[in-house]
Amino acid sequence: MARDPRAGGPRDKRPGSGHPPSPGRAPESKTSVGHGSGGTHRSGRREPLPAGLPARQAAAAAVSGVLLRGRALDDSFSTALGPGETERLEPRDRAFARLLASTVLRRSGELQTVVASFLDKPLSEKHREVGVVMLIGAAQLLFLGTPPHAAISLAVEQCRRTPGGLHLDKLVNAVLRRVATDGPQRLSGLDAARVNVPDWMWSRWAKAYGEDVARKIAVASQSEAALDISVKDDVSGWAERLGGVALSTGTIRVASGGRVEDLPGFADGAWWVQDVAAAIPARLLGDVAGQRVADLCAAPGGKTARLAASGAIVTAVDLSSLRLARVTENMKRLGLEAEIVAADILTWQPERPFDAVLLDAPCTATGTIRRHPDIPHLKRDFDVAALAEVQAKLLARAVSFVRPGGVLAYCTCSLEPEEGVEQVERLLAAYPDLSREPISATEFGGSPEWITAAGDLRTLPFHDAGLSPNQPADAGGGTAGMDGFYAARLRKSG
Repeated sequence: MARDPRAGGPRDKRPGSGHPPSPGRAPESKTSVGHGSGGTHRSGRREPLPAGLPARQAAAAAVSGVLLRGRALDDSFSTALGPGETERLEPRDRAFARLLASTVLRRSGELQTVVASFLDKPLSEKHREVGVVMLIGAAQLLFLGTPPHAAISLAVEQCRRTPGGLHLDKLVNAVLRRVATDGPQRLSGLDAARVNVPDWMWSRWAKAYGEDVARKIAVASQSEAALDISVKDDVSGWAERLGGVALSTGTIRVASGGRVEDLPGFADGAWWVQDVAAAIPARLLGDVAGQRVADLCAAPGGKTARLAASGAIVTAVDLSSLRLARVTENMKRLGLEAEIVAADILTWQPERPFDAVLLDAPCTATGTIRRHPDIPHLKRDFDVAALAEVQAKLLARAVSFVRPGGVLAYCTCSLEPEEGVEQVERLLAAYPDLSREPISATEFGGSPEWITAAGDLRTLPFHDAGLSPNQPADAGGGTAGMDGFYAARLRKSG
């Protein structure tokens, strides 16, 4: 999904957590920890950190950034131990820290409830950082299979090095011992799908899709996303070389783990990472070889790459010069060409209209919680309306860029109707020269389940991702599912 800083896209900075305090949850779990890579023991001496502690400190600081300061997980994690320090962790420790932080955010409702049940009273505001240490320890005990002695002893040590936690080490030890012995039973009595989703988000999903589908979305959103890859050509050959599975849409799903940059073909520019659902909208423009195509809100550039690889003459436009630098870097690695333009779409004017325009508008990104577990903690109900207003303006502008007879594809990775079908219906009512051009699943090897009655694309996180009938649901990546995406195709009369 492309993001627009004006609207505070999915990685914006907003204070607070997606779960406001409620009965059964301790306020301390709403706060978080910021740690450096070192620490002072209760004796006052500087000591080397015990093995495994830096990874847990990085995880706690990353969770802190999201829950307390409203920072995106990616940004918070990259600076968790100080500028450049997180990257100095051993790859295995860095991967564990990221998994641990993501697990806490995905399962925050369950973790908060279980931990709070073993506290006689909520921790005070000044001890809020200790609450996150408990969440970090509980996540290891309840979800990651860390041996209790390791999870608890390191949490106690982490508490001693946490501001305000020097004299709470015995409390942390006692609570986590209870979590280890009695926590699984407490956990089994919780409705995980419901307790991990903010009330406003659940209500929206239930209203739009019904309670049963809302529950399926919530369950799927708790799983880690698979690693999906788009290739320039030779899908079957690269699926074999990468040890992955070729999905019916042409995307390759591979087992995640390790550095993406170390996989065969990355350095050679043979492929790029892109969720199976995110790879579809660029294909809705049809045969674009030799056509002038605008990719609006283009960063991070996956759709630009697909269009260029298909032979289009691409102009990639985005408001953020910083994010466009990444697009330029990726296009260079892939050996593909595109005109890169840093501009505000609302004021930018191309020299002449395009044959086709793709607008991947900034949105709440509620369809991507599998890969961005911070979204439920960063977004609020009012963000939907604010972003819908931006989307409407961008859509109106995008229409003016399409030549008569040309095509416009609009997409978002949001599950909210206001950011999808309702935008398109209003646009069609306002522009008589536009008409909906229904999408068929056969165009891109998809499932009829992904197509609405009106002919739009609507994928949901629990959909089967285009696996063949003889492939298991977790083929390739170890996880099923796909991003929740909406897309519509419109034709301008000639």
